[in-house]
Amino acid sequence: MQQLTEFVLNNLMLFIALLVVLVLLVKAELDNMANRGLLLSPSMATRLMNNHDDALVIDLRAEAEYKKGHIKGAINIPLKTLAKKLPDLSADRHRPVLVYCNSGNTATSAIRMLKKAGFEKVNNLEGGILAWKEANMPLTKK
Repeated sequence: MQQLTEFVLNNLMLFIALLVVLVLLVKAELDNMANRGLLLSPSMATRLMNNHDDALVIDLRAEAEYKKGHIKGAINIPLKTLAKKLPDLSADRHRPVLVYCNSGNTATSAIRMLKKAGFEKVNNLEGGILAWKEANMPLTKK
């Protein structure tokens, strides 16, 4: 214990820098967890949609990808246009929302926007449409 105290005192600046980095890492991780929404597996997402007829499903992919196949009932709002479409969706703030993209990474930005706009129950399809396909879940082109 005495050696640790001596080390800290001899390297005070390094020790303070270490503490700052640790605090920043914890803060970043907490922010990430708060902004990614509740992660739902494909089967849990199906359960959400079956139990809540009013669930809003948003496909964040480009229109061309959406037309190749999407989750039934999903509306296509590419991430780059989501900010403009938020006023149109404001009446749906209290509905459960499921967002998805290709792999689940882009959805984090959308979740952050939706939460800032007052959406309460925002969910992220874990693994995106790729995980949905992997689980052999149905897609539609209509």
